[in-house]
Amino acid sequence: MTTTHNKSSTNNPVPAAPSSTDDSIDPIDSSTIDYASYGVSHVESSNADYGSFGPLAHVDTAQTQLPAFGGELQPGLWRPPKRRMANPAPLGLCGFALTTFLLGTINMQTRGITVPNIIVGPAMAYGGLVQLLAGMWEMAAGNTFGATALSSYGGFWISLAMIFIPGGFNIQAALIKADNGSSVMFYDSFGLFLMGWFIFTFILWICTLKSTFAFSILFFLVDVALLLLAIGYLHRDGQDAPNERVIKAGGLFALLGAFDAWYIALAGLLDDSNSFFLIPVFHFPWSEKGRESRRQMELEKQASGV
Repeated sequence: MTTTHNKSSTNNPVPAAPSSTDDSIDPIDSSTIDYASYGVSHVESSNADYGSFGPLAHVDTAQTQLPAFGGELQPGLWRPPKRRMANPAPLGLCGFALTTFLLGTINMQTRGITVPNIIVGPAMAYGGLVQLLAGMWEMAAGNTFGATALSSYGGFWISLAMIFIPGGFNIQAALIKADNGSSVMFYDSFGLFLMGWFIFTFILWICTLKSTFAFSILFFLVDVALLLLAIGYLHRDGQDAPNERVIKAGGLFALLGAFDAWYIALAGLLDDSNSFFLIPVFHFPWSEKGRESRRQMELEKQASGV
């Protein structure tokens, strides 16, 4: 719905103001005053040309169609607050770290655990859903890499939970049944599944070579873990069972990657408001931050005359 305003004084005459009794004061010619824009800002005055008057005049729009106005339950004119978006990366990294920690300990058969069912819950909720949401928030923040990595690994954990959820999607049971009760087809399928994620993680690792050492080593460790786990399921032992030594090695690298992810998450959480100290993430010398540090050191040396 559009409205227009005609500023012409002939079409909308304004009554003349009463003359002053003091001859020393020049009377105000009220016919020259535009009461529609009197006392408003430049933006509000500009918007008045497009039909935005009164409480709507503060809405910054130059369109001929007035957009929907959603105010707040408060008296007076509504001013949109300036909201600051938090950093979603530590949340996504914590979700990734915990589920990777569980996966690593299970693959290493810690305390004799060999059945991976305990990972279904965290993989579906924390490493899956929460990490997927963190990736979406990274997208809203304009971080393409963070959105791609966190959203994809959130999907990885959800899909992993779907594979191992007991009595759920029957993926594992269907593959075993199709292979006449043998697990060979499932091992091959799961190995190819992990190999695909190894390739994806390698692509992400290439994108970290100009960031920080802690960030780059995280994707390197995860990439090696996925490769070893894939090899462990594809290159089995003499009894067609997953190669236990290779699987344990993959679990070790996954465990190291989990601690590295927690370290990076802590570095993102710590600031002057909640901690007495900060932890370094070690920027590469060829990264943008590294070059800035070297330039700053050179300027300080020149200033000190060294």
